[in-house]
Amino acid sequence: MPNPADPPSVSPQVLVVGAGPVGLTLAHELLRRGVRVRVVDASDAPATTSRAIATHPRTLETYDQMGVVDEMLARGQRIEAFTLHHNGRRLARLDADYSQMPTRYPFTLCIDQVKTEEVLRAALRAFDVEVEWGVRLTDFTHDGDGVTADLTAADGGVETVRVAWLAGCDGGHSAVRKKLAMPLLGESSDTWLIADADIDVDLPRNSIHWVRAGGVTMMMVPMSTPGRWRLLDTVSRDGRPAAVAERFSRELSRGLGRPVKVAEPVWVSVFTFQQRMIESMRKGRVLLAGDAAHVHSPASGQGMNTGIQEAFNLGWKLTMVLRGQADERLLDSYSQERVPIGRALLQSTKGATFLVQLKNALAGVALPVVFSVVRAVPALRVKIQRKVLGGVSGLRIGYPQSVLTHIGSAPGNGPAPGQRVTAVPLAGDAAAHRTLIEQLRQPVWTLFTAGTPGEQVRGLADGAGDWLRIRTLEGTDAPLADALGLSAGGWLLVRPDGYVSARGRRTDRALLSSALAAATGQPQRSPLGPETPVRSALHNSG
Repeated sequence: MPNPADPPSVSPQVLVVGAGPVGLTLAHELLRRGVRVRVVDASDAPATTSRAIATHPRTLETYDQMGVVDEMLARGQRIEAFTLHHNGRRLARLDADYSQMPTRYPFTLCIDQVKTEEVLRAALRAFDVEVEWGVRLTDFTHDGDGVTADLTAADGGVETVRVAWLAGCDGGHSAVRKKLAMPLLGESSDTWLIADADIDVDLPRNSIHWVRAGGVTMMMVPMSTPGRWRLLDTVSRDGRPAAVAERFSRELSRGLGRPVKVAEPVWVSVFTFQQRMIESMRKGRVLLAGDAAHVHSPASGQGMNTGIQEAFNLGWKLTMVLRGQADERLLDSYSQERVPIGRALLQSTKGATFLVQLKNALAGVALPVVFSVVRAVPALRVKIQRKVLGGVSGLRIGYPQSVLTHIGSAPGNGPAPGQRVTAVPLAGDAAAHRTLIEQLRQPVWTLFTAGTPGEQVRGLADGAGDWLRIRTLEGTDAPLADALGLSAGGWLLVRPDGYVSARGRRTDRALLSSALAAATGQPQRSPLGPETPVRSALHNSG
């Protein structure tokens, strides 16, 4: 693998605009693969108030691959339940149930975005890269060979730089997206109030609390700072700290049925959220990710998570193109895979928004009845728990119809092409689990083989280049082959982001050849004949 990024005196290959979690993730994934990166942000300094605080299981798996998960876990608060309260009664506590979605991280981590960004900036420093604050992208042009950008510093000085690629990770008001004349399509939605405040209350901090009092709906999410909660009010517009404290103290006391004391918040935001997105995340040599490409309701806490997944998806693909390992056509799969997920996210957050605010006047009558049934019928309770988790965890997102996914003749019992390879129950075999996780931390494609691969299969893999590694599963690693559904001589091709590209038998040389060609941006070929049309990327959001 390549050494860390070259010294700053060497011109960058990629300019990342925006130093939030999305831009920092993309920069990190490029840097650890040897790409020269420059990161600029128009803000004068890092943010000091938190925005996104929920990090879901799939993003924690991604952090594991990046090598930063331990630092994140040490700074966060684990959430393992969702509790509903109504007019002084606790209606139900829905505990996390990941039994149908195996993962090493069966919880949501509440960690302030400020802390998330601190961890990611520290990871960039390991490659001698610092964020350049107070540097604004004021103009750019792009052609078939690269991008010429004008950067304006805080003192007014203008620098013109030339890079191979520009990545716009600069949020909902993205200067990059506006320059490209790519409007966000969709609609405005409701106005909500969010506040971070210390609260004197005896509630479990391993749960999100949904609280309803009369016609008022609120949410309480424990933050990583002891005693502090993120509060959501779907009705009030009064953002004065004293008024916020008084209203939440009163309404939470009513909803929980006991005295609650809310201190004046350290941060308040009253905002009208949007439900909008773009239809393509690439135009020529310019790419978009995160809120620059889609904005939506914060109801299910998926915005930052989605952006990080996009950056992780893009990082390895852009590296392969820059290193000459793949044709530019590989980057088409980025937009093809991620735009449908953004579209589905807008639909799911609409539903979550409705449930969070629950303005229906009949809700006060119906809720106690509904959840008395839920408490009395365990199977229904489990079904609801799994449905809620499946929608927000990110564990069911996949790429079954991607141009990089190949359905062959050996489905096996393990993860199918398009699914995350970590969707296997390995908790009972620590050695097998360790083998899988250690391999996924390598920033390459992996060909897992059950025992020694066939001569033709090995020949194809060896000829691919250093972007592909063979991991032979035998001896102490044999249980992992079983978990992955591989019989003797079988193989499993896994992308750098942990999704299965293809699986086959010892004799499936044509299938592997087609999958490796697609990985390098070449037209995919059918095992049965000539070139086949490129398929549009879909996904399964579960």
